[in-house]
Amino acid sequence: MLTQNPLLRRSLSAAVALFIAAVSSVAQSANPPSVPDLLELPALESQRAQQALHLAVTAAGERLVAVGERGIVRLSDDRGHTWRQARHVPVSVALTAVAFVSASEGWAVGHSGVVLHSTDGGETWTRQLEGNQVAQIVAQDARERAAAGEAGADQRLRSAEALVEDGPDKPFLDVAFVSATQGYVVGAYGLALQTHDGGASWQSLMGQVPNPRGRHLYQVRLRDQQVLLCGEQGALFRSTDGGRSFAEIHSPYSGTFFGALILDDHAVLAYGLRGNAWRSLDYGLTWQQAQIGQPVTLSAGLRLRDGSLLLADESGRLLRSTDNAAHFATLPLHPGTGITGLVQARDGALILSSSRGMSRIEPEAIEAGAKP
Repeated sequence: MLTQNPLLRRSLSAAVALFIAAVSSVAQSANPPSVPDLLELPALESQRAQQALHLAVTAAGERLVAVGERGIVRLSDDRGHTWRQARHVPVSVALTAVAFVSASEGWAVGHSGVVLHSTDGGETWTRQLEGNQVAQIVAQDARERAAAGEAGADQRLRSAEALVEDGPDKPFLDVAFVSATQGYVVGAYGLALQTHDGGASWQSLMGQVPNPRGRHLYQVRLRDQQVLLCGEQGALFRSTDGGRSFAEIHSPYSGTFFGALILDDHAVLAYGLRGNAWRSLDYGLTWQQAQIGQPVTLSAGLRLRDGSLLLADESGRLLRSTDNAAHFATLPLHPGTGITGLVQARDGALILSSSRGMSRIEPEAIEAGAKP
């Protein structure tokens, strides 16, 4: 079972591990809910939602959309001052990431291979994909590659068949769309899929990504035709042709990268465990380590509208760079521990998701903290 896998539990961020531990506790009760039940059980409205574990936040036009445990989706129409739950979410699994391409259209992903779609700014959601379907998509692609005699396809086919046998227990950990039609989802054990029609159909990328050990993929970043994947054990993969092919980037670090930022056409910043943040100006040929100051896991990153970069770690520190990630300085702000996501509201405020819910940092606080 996913929740009992020690490798996955060690490599997931603290926030996700916290949720998995809670699920494990429930699973040991006398009448545990099954995974298929959670896939069919709509998220419940709860007065405790504001203190719930939130795993990601994004902007949908003027609106803010946050997702988290037990299928919670929360919306803010006043730039993060107040929040309310979405009217309908069809599942109760943890939602780990969310992305919108406009004020109305967006996607969320989560545990049990769930992909959700909204066309009304996150008010209501429909399920596009779940883990059983994901396994079949991956297996069919592996069968076709094996039949064509592709190198390494037999091993991928065995892994895909095991995925089918396991059922819908593998989580997606990130989602990104470059347009209303073109998008990507990635997750545990190397799961990687793409769509060319807004999620009406999905295709496996696992044959294109050179990840034979199935390292977990934690984030996908997009810039024009570039697709950047990062994950555990230093996993970094890049496509320059919109996902048709991928090459592995030489990694300077053997630990987990939880996130990355594409700085420009040739530069990237990857960050993760134990305060490791590495910058390359030549897309992986050479690397420089950023001095972060503490060996605390970096859990989220964001480019602000003024061009500066922001990193957050699990202790609640916020670190800002004004020189394209060459140097970082700690801001004198203390939003709380367990930060999982960052987004900037229209008025410049910083909105944070965390293990204790949502919080807002006023624009003037960010500006004052950034002054030398």
